[in-house]
Amino acid sequence: MKKLHKFILRSFIGPLFLTFFIVMFLLLMQFLWKYIDDLVGKGLDFIVISKLMVYTSASLVPMALPLAILLASIMTFGNLGENYELTALKAAGISLQRIMMPLVIFIIFVSVAAFFFSNNIMPVSNLKMRSLLYDVQQQRPELQIKAGAFYNGIEGYSIKIGQKDPKTNLLKNIKIYDHTANEGNVSVTVADSGYMRMTGDEQYLMVSLYNGATYVELKPDKSNRGRKKTYPERRDKFEKEIIFLELTGFGLKRTDESLFKSHYAMMNLDQLQHANDSLKGELKNTRKNFRNMLTKSSYFKRERNYTGRMERFRRDTALTPVIVTLNYDSLYNNFTITQKQRAVSQALSFARSAKSYIGSEETTVENKIKRLRRYQIEWHRKFTLSFACFIFFFIGAPLGAIIRRGGLGMPVVVSVLFFVLYYVISLSGEKFVREDIWNAPEGMWLSSFILLPLGIFLTYKATTDSTIMNIDTYLSFFKKIRMFMLKLFPFLKVKNER
Repeated sequence: MKKLHKFILRSFIGPLFLTFFIVMFLLLMQFLWKYIDDLVGKGLDFIVISKLMVYTSASLVPMALPLAILLASIMTFGNLGENYELTALKAAGISLQRIMMPLVIFIIFVSVAAFFFSNNIMPVSNLKMRSLLYDVQQQRPELQIKAGAFYNGIEGYSIKIGQKDPKTNLLKNIKIYDHTANEGNVSVTVADSGYMRMTGDEQYLMVSLYNGATYVELKPDKSNRGRKKTYPERRDKFEKEIIFLELTGFGLKRTDESLFKSHYAMMNLDQLQHANDSLKGELKNTRKNFRNMLTKSSYFKRERNYTGRMERFRRDTALTPVIVTLNYDSLYNNFTITQKQRAVSQALSFARSAKSYIGSEETTVENKIKRLRRYQIEWHRKFTLSFACFIFFFIGAPLGAIIRRGGLGMPVVVSVLFFVLYYVISLSGEKFVREDIWNAPEGMWLSSFILLPLGIFLTYKATTDSTIMNIDTYLSFFKKIRMFMLKLFPFLKVKNER
């Protein structure tokens, strides 16, 4: 390896690792901010939190790596340009393509490694992360009880609260239905306010209630047979009462990961292709069965019975049946009013039945198409995210050579702008695919088709030492326009002189 190649690689790898870990840290902070309510106050040990962070970090690599490559390439060539090292290399007769060549080879290896990571490691990390996050979310029931809705997560009880103060955790309008006796709503506790918290051993949910009452329906006395049936009850009022609800299964117990394996984000290419082919086969059979059923049950409802009767008549009499063509309008006009009403009523009934069947089948087909689009999106994503590394390098490297600014100032601004542009275009294309407006290749590769010509254009401009990022270039352009306008309209020059 030449000294120049080693120098360029050393100049690039350092900023790449630095920016990668910075971007990864920011994405992890975003994840923590999103799920902070599900993690805080649940008594999670360090091992559980470490596993969750490791799994989440692995699932964020395909998003962090392209941005890190873009930022590192701008910083590397910006530093080379700012320190006049790029100018010295060009003065020695070394073209920009030769300077970029070792990094191009390195980025190709990184892109291939990113693809294998996305196909083999990321599905496993997504599976581990989603299942662990689900178990963490289900650990503490007092944090899951939402205002205005019944919570049935505690076995034998149904709880509803009217309001919940997020600052003080004060609960108002509390209702607790006791179903432990399996006799229905025979016991209910109502309170104006209260608090909920778990005991230290996490075996019970301690509910402190204020200003309420407990209503219990008692069983009628069997000795009062023959008399008027009564419905006795017991009412206990209280100013303060503490109830302990036994918790079973609310520790951090791991869920069977096979329950999440059918999700598209937990599959590799082979599994996605198998699911894609299976769904296409199901859609084909569903549409075929739909056409056959609709034809037999609605369009030609009597045709099969009529054909069967004609066949039996021909077989029994050894005669060829005579086919008579009927004029339905004249036949209908010969009906009586009662017969007409009966015919119209039966036709409306058949039409409504067909409409209901079409609506249900349409919903089934739409759901299968949505699932199919999800699998197709994930299949193409494994390629587009890897190809994005290649594109962002050919945007960042020539852009850094043109800007000639190193550090974390201007490169960060430019990198974020390009990455946001790429991300917005990708989300738009993915949305069009999910809504079945575009095909999966068109929507998922839209951002690559738009940014790849931009990378080629910037590489060309950097090779020809273009000054597209120099403000004097644009000022000179506007000066030429001004001079042209003054020549075309001389009276503007006189007015300006005055």
